[in-house]
Amino acid sequence: MLSGCAANDLVVKRQAESEAKIEYLVQSSKKTEQRQNEFDGQIRAQDERFQSVTGELKRLKDENRELRTSNDELKVRVAAVAKQMQTPKVEIVNQPSPVKSPRESGPPAEYLKAFGLYSANNFPAAVDSFEAFLKNNPQSDYAANAQYWIGECHYTLSDLPKAKDAFSKVAEMYPKSSKTPDALLKLGFTLSAMQEKDKAAAVFEKIVTLYPSSPAAAKARERLSAH
Repeated sequence: MLSGCAANDLVVKRQAESEAKIEYLVQSSKKTEQRQNEFDGQIRAQDERFQSVTGELKRLKDENRELRTSNDELKVRVAAVAKQMQTPKVEIVNQPSPVKSPRESGPPAEYLKAFGLYSANNFPAAVDSFEAFLKNNPQSDYAANAQYWIGECHYTLSDLPKAKDAFSKVAEMYPKSSKTPDALLKLGFTLSAMQEKDKAAAVFEKIVTLYPSSPAAAKARERLSAH
């Protein structure tokens, strides 16, 4: 009788130990999965930031190339006008068309300085520099971009409320800017990170509706399909 009780106690004890091990493994698996999800989120955020910086650098490079081309065309036209002025008795048949002066001769130094700070991961200083640029150049062609990068700085620093405000301002103040779709996309990401899922979905749907062919719309569709 005693040996039977002892055997039962041993079985119960081993069963309890097995259950404890299973529970430990389950909890460990959950923690590992949570850490993996956090890691994946960090990788995704870094990839998005890299793509944003790469896109901005490409845009600046393209604008500089266009400015060089415009400058070469201007030189040719000035030479043609100078030649015609040297021969005033000859009737000018094909007079060069007026040269359109660019709205802004390339990225301002203040903007490039701020973007350099952002690229160097000095986000607090970049925010100050972009804000100073906006204060001094509110009508600049690069104002929308500056406001967007302010949002990126706050987003990278995990200051989500400030990121939300900055990205919202791009859409509100510069609705026709080419940077607006990207700003709305990051606004959606920010709202999602703040657990405002419904508002984020509404923003993603807005991007798809207003900018259906944009790269931002493609990413917005991915987020909507994941909901």
